[in-house]
Amino acid sequence: MHYTVKAHIYTGEKSGFVAECVEFPVVTQGQTLDETVQNLREALALHLEDEDLLALGFASKQPPLVVNYEMESVCA
Repeated sequence: MHYTVKAHIYTGEKSGFVAECVEFPVVTQGQTLDETVQNLREALALHLEDEDLLALGFASKQPPLVVNYEMESVCA
């Protein structure tokens, strides 16, 4: 059962950020973290729009999104 949607966000190879869902084949990107999260929400909504979310184990039509952000090391 899914109670939340999990995703990882990491720095893009050239610029910006990339977001990738763990349970669903959804990947998106953005120039800022806010833009990346918004794009992730939109891409996920499109991916799940024809699905029965209750059958997938979600309690609501807009399941919570849990994001793990991978930061680059700041130690030299």
